[in-house]
Amino acid sequence: MERTTRQKTAIQAAIESARRPLSAQEILEEASLQVTQLGIATVYRNLKSLVLEEKVHVVTLPGENPRYESNTVANHHHHHFQCTSCQRVFDVHDCPGDLKRMAPQGFVVERHELTLYGRCADCNAAGEVAAAAASPSSHSCADHG
Repeated sequence: MERTTRQKTAIQAAIESARRPLSAQEILEEASLQVTQLGIATVYRNLKSLVLEEKVHVVTLPGENPRYESNTVANHHHHHFQCTSCQRVFDVHDCPGDLKRMAPQGFVVERHELTLYGRCADCNAAGEVAAAAASPSSHSCADHG
């Protein structure tokens, strides 16, 4: 059995408190608030251990580096949303349900994964503010004097 270190505890706490899948870099940034001088190699080493201990689950999205989420979240069927602006990944707890009808005739669906792509609430709000500022309707007639 592996011993629990301050680094491992901080890494696990970062994952638990985020309540969304985090990249190794995001974990490093968050865990570094608790343990200074934490390095990315230490993060990866501890992630490997946490995965083997089944405390952390790997989330793999096509074309992306792995992300990590708590097994308490991963053990419940859910999907993911990736923001196309900031690249963060969020959990989606709704599911379209039985997708067996979408499979070709004679095929058997054993499981499914669904990833939605778009802008998260933060990026969407920032985009709306930027669009409003750039909109011609936001200028007064006096501006065109």
